[in-house]
Amino acid sequence: MGDLSQVPPEFLNALAGLRRAKCRSELRLDEIPAPSRLAPYAVALGAEVLQDARPGPVPVHGPARAALQPADPEELATGRFILLYDPDGSEVWDGTFRIVTYIRAQLEPDMGNDALLGSVAWTWLVEALQTHDAGHRSAGGTATRILSESFGSLADRVDTIDIELRASWTPDSGSVQNHLEAWADMVCTFAGLPPLPDGVAALPSRRRN
Repeated sequence: MGDLSQVPPEFLNALAGLRRAKCRSELRLDEIPAPSRLAPYAVALGAEVLQDARPGPVPVHGPARAALQPADPEELATGRFILLYDPDGSEVWDGTFRIVTYIRAQLEPDMGNDALLGSVAWTWLVEALQTHDAGHRSAGGTATRILSESFGSLADRVDTIDIELRASWTPDSGSVQNHLEAWADMVCTFAGLPPLPDGVAALPSRRRN
């Protein structure tokens, strides 16, 4: 964020909370460029869950290492977590902070016809926030199913179904560590990683190759 001397203490405290967040080891979390037009202050994090192509130890040297070296890992889920802050507050947000999130994962093609898929994803988000005691208000979002079909020279490719969840909410305070932890767990669950927290509904299925 450059010079932090001009950043309000409330936002600095929120950033410190994000740094303290404890996320699952399968989740790769990195800071990415934040949107500049949504609020005077913002920070954005990108997340991905990758599946190792070949688990277990790899030989240290020799031809066997080249043969067994894992290929590019498969991406199971990806997402973005954006924290916005406006010291003057926002009537739309109903507060000075706003969290905007996005999660995407690929499911088995036959899951695309499941009419409950979107509502399950949304219910899971709300319950995950409750599980982490992440108090919030003014929550809203959309769940989208995307069918990808291939034709012609690409007809041998398997059809895929992606689920996308876009959501935003206003945290009850500037303490947002548990909000990031709840969202990180959601990304892992979208990726199909067990176990699920008690009381959280699972998505019907994810991609299995």
